[in-house]
Amino acid sequence: MLNISIIGYGYWGEKLARNFQNSTDFNILSIVDKKKTNLINAKKNLPSIKCYLDYKKAIKNDLLDLVVISTPTSTHFNIAKTSLEHSKHILVEKPLCLSLKQVDELNSASKLKKKMIFVDYPFLFSGTINYIKKIIDLNKYGKILEIESFREQAPVRKDVNVIWDLGAHDISILTYLLNRQPHSIQTIKKDNIKKGLCDSAYINLKYMNNLNVLIKNSWISPTKIRLIKIKFQKAILYCDENESLYKIKIYKKKDKQNWTDYLLEVPEIDLSEPLSKMTSYIFNSIKKNRNYLFEKNFNRKITLLLEKINGK
Repeated sequence: MLNISIIGYGYWGEKLARNFQNSTDFNILSIVDKKKTNLINAKKNLPSIKCYLDYKKAIKNDLLDLVVISTPTSTHFNIAKTSLEHSKHILVEKPLCLSLKQVDELNSASKLKKKMIFVDYPFLFSGTINYIKKIIDLNKYGKILEIESFREQAPVRKDVNVIWDLGAHDISILTYLLNRQPHSIQTIKKDNIKKGLCDSAYINLKYMNNLNVLIKNSWISPTKIRLIKIKFQKAILYCDENESLYKIKIYKKKDKQNWTDYLLEVPEIDLSEPLSKMTSYIFNSIKKNRNYLFEKNFNRKITLLLEKINGK
């Protein structure tokens, strides 16, 4: 069993805590949060834990194996670096940090201390995205012609824009599915709420083999939208994460020349909670000393692409 400390017990931190608590592989030693009300809530759910207002005090515990960081994005780098310097594995809520320079510094620290960096890109552990990955890897429906992704409605952040918030999901998914980088990037950014803070973004990525990807991210929407459309040569796939059961629908072409006549297929999908799968992955990675999902500079590729999209 591995001992962990969770830094940040807000909306997402509470979800992470629940999944680690439900796992037989982890023991939560402490919770850290600057808000005393959050610590009171944590103590109600986890009576045996220690509570801290200062993360540096919690990290000093020699019994700790893993530090889980679920705090505002602007704080990720300092907490992650301190944790690695104290020889702890880390799990960081997406995005890892806000610059390629910071990612490189964390990678250097992790190699020096021989500790692993995990990032909470939840869709990497979802049944939907892994089903799509199998289809792509097997070339089941031929070449991908187009991808469209719509991710709308989410709490407005104060320290990052919508690209680093919602866009991080799309970029992690694309990097995982396609395993390649685009050669052309175009971004339209809109700041409808607060000047200088992009709350809506229209992103066009062009890849080799004439693959075009269109992404729309927006905090401003009356409805929550989480839809990915993938047009293959032989089918069009809809992945709607808002659906409770039938998250993937595949419209298979009846005729090569006809794009209006389809046969509908609704495959069975693993509906296990992605965060639960992530906890199992982390435990096995630490025990086997192999973090295969995050090998080959995965975090670096995502941060580099987010920087380019954002216009740095």
